Amino acid sequence: MITQESKLSKIYHRRFVRTATYRNRVWKVLARVFFDRWVRPQHTVLDLGCGYGEFINNISAVSKLAMDLNPDARKHLGAEVRFLHQNCSDPWPLPDSTLDAVFTSNFFEHLPSKDCLNLTLQQAYRCLKPGGCLIAMGPNIKYLHGEYWDFYDHHIYLTEASLGEAMELEGYEIEVIKPRFLPFTMIKAPEYPMIFVRLYLAFPWLWLIKGKQFLLVARKRS
Repeated sequence: MITQESKLSKIYHRRFVRTATYRNRVWKVLARVFFDRWVRPQHTVLDLGCGYGEFINNISAVSKLAMDLNPDARKHLGAEVRFLHQNCSDPWPLPDSTLDAVFTSNFFEHLPSKDCLNLTLQQAYRCLKPGGCLIAMGPNIKYLHGEYWDFYDHHIYLTEASLGEAMELEGYEIEVIKPRFLPFTMIKAPEYPMIFVRLYLAFPWLWLIKGKQFLLVARKRS
């Protein structure tokens, strides 16, 4: 019988191995040029649905954790990263108020239900320090239409407004909400020079043209 973990391993390998080197280069720029404004070198950060570790391996933080249900994720993480192999909607093996930041990219849409999303948001809130932030990116269904369903394991459809509402219902305060941020996917997309990535980040008006992923930053109430 094929387990859920085996399926995840196959999906990750099929989608990401070919572009792994390029993805890592892109995320090095994203982590060090853009997301470092919320994750500082003295912080403790968890990468939720870490995949192959492109974010957590490249961000600068004193303590790094990564969570994923795919056991193969461990192989791609730096030696300094603590791996939590589990379902994100189950209780996290962390004390209350220990994380400065939780980061997640293109993950919430893969959860099987909104109940799972709610439980995950609750666990992140519990583990964040007062004033700590949850940074979430994901495909914005309002700009994608049919191409959203090109990925077999997409289940929940979200917009920046619906995810923002879910966060507020769990007690978060929304700090940043961008309906359009990055393009939809790097799979089967051109591999641009890194200077193009830097220029894209530097000119937010480009996001309005190419961006099909939302960006939200929400904080735990102090």
